[in-house]
Amino acid sequence: MGCRRRLRSIKVVIPLKANRKVQRACDFALYAERNLVERFFNYIKQFRGIATRYEKTARNFLAGLHLVCALAWLK
Repeated sequence: MGCRRRLRSIKVVIPLKANRKVQRACDFALYAERNLVERFFNYIKQFRGIATRYEKTARNFLAGLHLVCALAWLK
């Protein structure tokens, strides 16, 4: 698994626990951005139609997703 991460040059973002004996470096700015993205996905999954992909066509699903994103932006 670690080999794939190096090949794709993926950085470790989640910091380790403070009481761990061997600490590794963590980019806290990147971690804050990742947290924002995760919280946004959690917010849009609160809407049943988006979470279950209720619409049959991609066009209608995208329209619902745009509506939810507009609501999130106005919030």
